[in-house]
Amino acid sequence: MPPRRPAGRSGREVDGWWPPPSTPIAVEGGLQARSQRGRIGDTWWSQHFIAVLESFGIGSRLQRGKRYARAGQVLGMEISPGRITASVQGSRAKPYRVFIETNALTTAEWDAVEAVMASSAIFVAMLLADEMPEEIEKAFASSSVSLFPASANELDSACSCPDWENPCKHIAAVFFLLAEAFDRDPFLIFAWRGRSKEELLTSLRARRRGSDSSDGPNSDPVTEVPDAGRFGWPVADPGRIDAQQQADPMFLWGGDVDLGAIEIRPRLAVAPDLVLRQLDPSPLVEDAVRIPEGLRSLYEAITTGAAALTLGDPSL
Repeated sequence: MPPRRPAGRSGREVDGWWPPPSTPIAVEGGLQARSQRGRIGDTWWSQHFIAVLESFGIGSRLQRGKRYARAGQVLGMEISPGRITASVQGSRAKPYRVFIETNALTTAEWDAVEAVMASSAIFVAMLLADEMPEEIEKAFASSSVSLFPASANELDSACSCPDWENPCKHIAAVFFLLAEAFDRDPFLIFAWRGRSKEELLTSLRARRRGSDSSDGPNSDPVTEVPDAGRFGWPVADPGRIDAQQQADPMFLWGGDVDLGAIEIRPRLAVAPDLVLRQLDPSPLVEDAVRIPEGLRSLYEAITTGAAALTLGDPSL
């Protein structure tokens, strides 16, 4: 076969010459996309990631990678701050190496983003439920950064294959599997941008507790209540409340507070089935699926009913 001629900027081979289509070597045990037809990505954030890539003008080239992603041609993929590395089996014996890079946010940029995120308790609650708040991009934008690369200039990709197109089908396959990885674990997006799940949640909890302002010499000690503390709600140290104060039912609320003026605006639970997500599979093999699904629908009905009762809105 004659040597391949270089492609122009448009991606078409010069002089009208095209290489014959290649057939990838079949592999077993590769990373295979769950979606076997239609779009790839189940959540709004993974679909938005694909939409961001398409906005860079590479939508048509992305589609070439779906077949590779669904066939399990991606042998492995690793996510680290600012970089995705993957191994993809193509038509040659040696798998190709794929690199996808973007700038990880600096410490100062993450501090700014976390300060905005911590200002709303719902951010922490949803992230603990492995859900990505839809307002998350506003938190990044208000800090003059972005959740995903904002332009093609902020995203670099390369593959060791001889294809001059970028993205080639091997890079595109990794993009699609990356979207599905974001489906399963949205914290991988933050990890790619330079913040691990543990680092992010630890910082958000600390900010919600107001630890930055409570570590000074004149700060009042607080005791964190289990469960409630996971959302950063502190309570006064019971050791500092004397008998007279305990006898005053308004002490903890403040004697001048008009409770009738407090507006209560309950929201539906972020994840009514959060407890089920933390349980091990049912030991009853025949009912391993039926029991959790039945409980999940029951929890959702209870949550909706409770909200309707509280709000006095039978339409919920």
